[in-house]
Amino acid sequence: MRERLRYLIGKEFLQLKRDRRLRSALIFAPIFQLFLFGYAVSLDIKHIPLVVCDRDRSSESRELLASFERSGYFALVGWVDSPTDLDRPLASGRALAGIYIPDDFSKRRARGETAQVQVILDGTDINSAGVAAGYLTALLAHHARQGPGAAALALITHHPRIWYNPELRSVNFMVPGVICLILGTVMTAITAMALVRERETGTLEQLIVTPIRPFELMLGKTLPFAAIGLLDVFLIVLLARYWFGVAVAGSVFFLFAAAMLFLLTTLGLGLFISTVSRTQQQAMLTAFFVLMPSVILSGFMYPIENMPAAIRWVTYMIPLRYFVEIVRGIFLQGIGMRVLWPQVVALAGLGGAIFALSAARFQKRLG
Repeated sequence: MRERLRYLIGKEFLQLKRDRRLRSALIFAPIFQLFLFGYAVSLDIKHIPLVVCDRDRSSESRELLASFERSGYFALVGWVDSPTDLDRPLASGRALAGIYIPDDFSKRRARGETAQVQVILDGTDINSAGVAAGYLTALLAHHARQGPGAAALALITHHPRIWYNPELRSVNFMVPGVICLILGTVMTAITAMALVRERETGTLEQLIVTPIRPFELMLGKTLPFAAIGLLDVFLIVLLARYWFGVAVAGSVFFLFAAAMLFLLTTLGLGLFISTVSRTQQQAMLTAFFVLMPSVILSGFMYPIENMPAAIRWVTYMIPLRYFVEIVRGIFLQGIGMRVLWPQVVALAGLGGAIFALSAARFQKRLG
């Protein structure tokens, strides 16, 4: 058995060496995705275009607006004379936020009264609008503590501390998730397509008539992709540390152990898709149909807590959810098996069940 398995694995690596497109998809595509999510997909929002209607035109109102620009979160792109004109730049997309300062702003501040400022936001992009609203609220609150009446506010002070990601860099959040994305999507699709391609070319039938057992054939087809998946994880960890400055706070050994465990799921899904697909196009469409909901519901980009209750129950059946929690816990929080054991147990159970069912179907189809 060992000798036959060794030749099967060697055959897969030799075929991979000859197939330039597949080799590029397995090695260079993960690196491309890492740079794409590390640079292009960013939750950090800066230089938000802001249009202003300042009817007060006082030194205090100018100082308030200057504080917006100094923060780096806003960029003043225009001025209007009337508050009714604020909707034009927002409707045209030239500005995301507008602020109206009434003519009694500085007088009220001088008397220690509450001064009102109107903020208008474009809610078309709800994420950017929400972030901009938070920035504006914080900047206005900070400015309120600087003027008359600030002594009363100074009785209560707060000093927030942000753990695990003190600079709130979105790259620290995105880069670890790329490991989950690659093992969860790329490896599944490539495994399925490689097996279907063997069937299309007729080489799978030639292997079936040999003394090779179905179980040996399954291992010979999947183990090379598992090794390549671990190689991709290694490359991403290196680039994350020395290019993006995102170090692994926890155990690297635990990270690779969890990746090997998650590979049970990805390889199992690849096997299953190969048994229900006749062509590579069918395999790709089936993989897309299965994997896209998994990515959306895994918490990779969207918090599971914000989803409806019925959808949250569905996420418990998605192995990618647990792997995302494990990887980000290792990367950012430095936690290990003592804390993450529920996710590891759930991942092992789901992954093992998926791989076992897919392997049984694969061997049945071969028989």
